Amino acid sequence: MAASTMPAASAAGRGHALHRARVEPAYGAFLMLWAGFVAIPLIMGADKFFNVFTNWEHYLAPWLVQISPFSPHTMMLAIGVVEIAAGIMVALRPRYAAFVVALWLAGIIVNLVTYPGFYDVALRDFGLLVAALALAVLARSYTQPGFRRHAPQQDRSRTGRS
Repeated sequence: MAASTMPAASAAGRGHALHRARVEPAYGAFLMLWAGFVAIPLIMGADKFFNVFTNWEHYLAPWLVQISPFSPHTMMLAIGVVEIAAGIMVALRPRYAAFVVALWLAGIIVNLVTYPGFYDVALRDFGLLVAALALAVLARSYTQPGFRRHAPQQDRSRTGRS
């Protein structure tokens, strides 16, 4: 049913991945969630530095600002770095990083529900949390376990090298 390989990066691999997504809906769902959870944290994390979409400091609950030793601007820059790192981690290891993103979203939800006026955004982020967990479940079928890929060992006895 499910293979244990990541989608290939080559043009032929992309064509195969798209064909497979058409004939295997669960694989298509995995690819959509994987791409989304790479792109969204990268874009939103980068926007913490530029505030093109919104002024992100307005989303910080006052109690967080009060307990933090940093200014709201500095907090948002740190949050942006974490989000960019999360996007990179999802690109490399969605099987594990999807859980990191889900925990991150849980933290965002706690921030938002403790700050009146952002319950709608908290509900949206809860939907994203559920989607991140779905990515983690699907990634178990479509990615390899572990954090490193080891190159196959050459049989040195046949090659005469030591």
